[in-house]
Order: sequence, then structure tokens, then C-alpha cells
Amino acid sequence: MTLALGAEAHAATCKSYRSCREAVIAWCAGRHPRADGDNDGIPCENVCRSRADVVAIMAEIGCSR
Repeated sequence: MTLALGAEAHAATCKSYRSCREAVIAWCAGRHPRADGDNDGIPCENVCRSRADVVAIMAEIGCSR
């Protein structure tokens, strides 16, 4: 499965993302590699509240980061 990337996946900072899905897409695609600054597996904690949410989105988009 390929990643579905839209314009929303090109945000420059975590504050630019409107949803966890947008943040995970960018993070998985390598467009925002430092989104998970504390290396806990949760990128952009301002929009992604739990690892379970991130894992579910990763599974949906085919990311195996």
C-alpha cells in the first residue's frame, strides 16, 4: 500500500498539522523526520494523543516505521 500524501502533509512544524493523520503521513513519508523529538513513537503530540492512535493510522496507510 502506498502513502496517500496531500498538500496537508507538507507542514513545516507540528503546529501546522490539523490532525494526527496529517502528522503521521508526513512523519512516515520522511517529510518531518523530527516530529517525534522524544522518540516515544508519537509524532506531533499536540495533535497525536496516544501511541495507539498513531499505530492505527500507520496500519491504515501502510507505514512500518
